[in-house]
Amino acid sequence: MGLSRLPMEMAQQSALHEAMNRLWAQYLPQIEERVATLEAAGRSLMDGTLTAEQSERASAAAHNLAGVLGTFGLAEGTTLAREAEAFYCIGPPIEPTVNARMVEVAVRLRALIATRK
Repeated sequence: MGLSRLPMEMAQQSALHEAMNRLWAQYLPQIEERVATLEAAGRSLMDGTLTAEQSERASAAAHNLAGVLGTFGLAEGTTLAREAEAFYCIGPPIEPTVNARMVEVAVRLRALIATRK
């Protein structure tokens, strides 16, 4: 009895996997745009030109990434995005090591997204 259900369950899993891949492809441009927002904020942090508006955009982008990346199985991406969200939400300190960490987070997010493609 259990063996007869196995092909049906495998078909359902395959259909779910295909649906998730279609959704990924659909939302990938938005995901990449949000990472680009974090990359730009990181560059501005490093050269000391980050504006309050950029910081707000980076926080919002990170917030959105935190939700969507976990949905697509990128739990590390969710963790990194939450870190960036918290950082940009409270306003960045002028501390080179912390600022460099935000650059590193953006780079890592870009790399994680590339592995999901």
